[in-house]
This record gives sequence, structure tokens and C-alpha cells, in this order.
Amino acid sequence: MTIAICGSTVVGIETASGDPRNTLDWRRVATTADRARLRGWRGAWVDALAQVDPQETRRDPVLFDPDRSLVDPLPPEGKYRCRTYKLGAHAGVGPTFTMSGWFACRIGTSDDDGESVVSLVKLDGSQRPVGTIFADTNARAVFLGTMELGDEKRPMRYGRDANRDMAGLIERIGAKRWRVVLPYPKFESVLDVVELVPAD
Repeated sequence: MTIAICGSTVVGIETASGDPRNTLDWRRVATTADRARLRGWRGAWVDALAQVDPQETRRDPVLFDPDRSLVDPLPPEGKYRCRTYKLGAHAGVGPTFTMSGWFACRIGTSDDDGESVVSLVKLDGSQRPVGTIFADTNARAVFLGTMELGDEKRPMRYGRDANRDMAGLIERIGAKRWRVVLPYPKFESVLDVVELVPAD
């Protein structure tokens, strides 16, 4: 499956069998490693917060509450501002809490063989998550995608490079506020939290 948004290719996702059709079931699309990362989401929170100075997370207790997850988790289509918090240090090396500046993101929808497909794209910056959002529960959605780097013009296909694959949970944490929780990313941190708020 390939999703087109604003004239640019967003992401390609294949099922484990190589079937390019979107099944809308993230479990049939996610790699074995990413299914394990998603199962370990709570452990990632515990491991990350154990390394972070509590004063850092007290500034925004809603954003950093592992159990904050409201019903209706899918963000509406549109333009967003997003910023990434990196919690914990991968392999104990590096800072244990960092926050990026605000960047432009977009939630888009497209039609793929009669199925409605929702995507998340970070539009600028040197590290740009690009992927598909799958409905899961009434309080949680799943993001599967890849990391586009530097001056690359199109994302790598999900599942082709484990170091680029991204897997996370999307949760609504306020009236117009969402987060993408990425447990055990490949580099730098133990947990990434991407905050999403409407740009308008």
C-alpha cells in the first residue's frame, strides 16, 4: 500500500506475507520486533521515567502520565504542530531528557481500495517520522512508519530496515491534544513522546 498526501509519497507498508493491501489490522502489518516493542510500552515508560529528573516531567504531568488516555484517540485530518521529548538514555549514554522545538506535522486521510487510511507525517526537521495510523481500541491507536532523515525526498518502506522502523501508540490526552508514544526507539532514548496540537 502506498499513501499519497499533498502530491508526495508518504509511506509504503506491506504485510508480513508481502501482500501490499492494507488490512487495517496493525498486527498483520507490524514486524515481530515492533509488536514486541508495542507490548512493552509500559516497561518503556517505567524504564525511561526512572532515569529522568522528576522536575522535568512535573512541568507537564498530563503529557508524561503513562495512564492518560482518553476515548476517541484519532486526531482529525489537518495541520499540526509537533515536538519530540526524548526520555531516558539508550544504553545509559547521553542526556536523559531532551525536548525539540516545534515542527510542522500533518494528519491526512486517503482512500485505498475503498478503505479509509489515516497517516501522520512530520513535514520538516532532520528526523521526520512518516507512517500510517491504525485504529486499535477506543482509547488508543497504533502508528507504524519509518524515519526519514536529512535531505531524503521519500521515506523507506516500512519493514525494510529495522533501524528506521517506528512503532508507537497514539493517545488523546486533552480536548485538542494528542501524543505519539514510541517505546524503545533504536537510538538515543528509551522512550520518545511526540506531542501533537492543532496548528490553527
